[in-house]
Amino acid sequence: MQDVSLLAPKDVRELIRKQEITGPTAGMSKGYTQANLAILKKEHAFDFLLFCQRNQKQCPVLDVTEVGSFSPALLAKDADIRKDIPKYRIYRDGVFTEEVNDITDYWEDDMVAFLIGCSFTFETPLLESGIPVRHIEENCNVPMYKTNIPCIKAGVFEGPTVVSMRPMSPEDAIRAVQITSRFPAVHGAPLHIGNPRQIGIEDITKPDFGDAVTIKPGEVPVFWACGVTPQAVAMQSKPSIMITHAPGCMFISDVRDEVYSVI
Repeated sequence: MQDVSLLAPKDVRELIRKQEITGPTAGMSKGYTQANLAILKKEHAFDFLLFCQRNQKQCPVLDVTEVGSFSPALLAKDADIRKDIPKYRIYRDGVFTEEVNDITDYWEDDMVAFLIGCSFTFETPLLESGIPVRHIEENCNVPMYKTNIPCIKAGVFEGPTVVSMRPMSPEDAIRAVQITSRFPAVHGAPLHIGNPRQIGIEDITKPDFGDAVTIKPGEVPVFWACGVTPQAVAMQSKPSIMITHAPGCMFISDVRDEVYSVI
């Protein structure tokens, strides 16, 4: 397959829609913002929007569709949120029931889609600064973990914060804090650096989502808030249905990364 890191977002979305890409999107369409997804019925949409407002580190909202609309118009006018993500997860009453490549048959006229900032967005600035990103090097999904950091409850929604992890040298970790602090709309600076047990992660070799990556001698794990948090929240809060992206399988927007940089 051609180098998808250099393709325009709409071309990658076309490959996704054709189901020629069905896995993680890290490194694709470099320079363009990627987003997490959470879809709920209208009856739960306000509570979830309030949840995101109260937990902006974990769930920074980039776009919300009109009720019944599957077009994320602020991020990509020609996109179809039902088809343009490589893999989706269906949660019913808090239970993960299935994983699919297209949710057209699951879409209902009273659904609302939330597009949430993703840390893949700031990986390009990290790489451009010479900071290695291990899951890209190892061609696997970023490791993600449930923590003991609670989200602030809103309506029916509550649950633990999920974090993504990238191992780095201490020097690179300091620089990564500086770089990612410029991107509050896509999780911003790390939540934690160092001992994973301090945030409730007992075994860093066993992520709750994604894949384990190599941590080299002298490196420290660096943890960012993660847009997979709504999936952990769905399991605890049990809305009748929540449709999400599969971890690591993001929506690739037409918006350049620098739009979300504050400096």
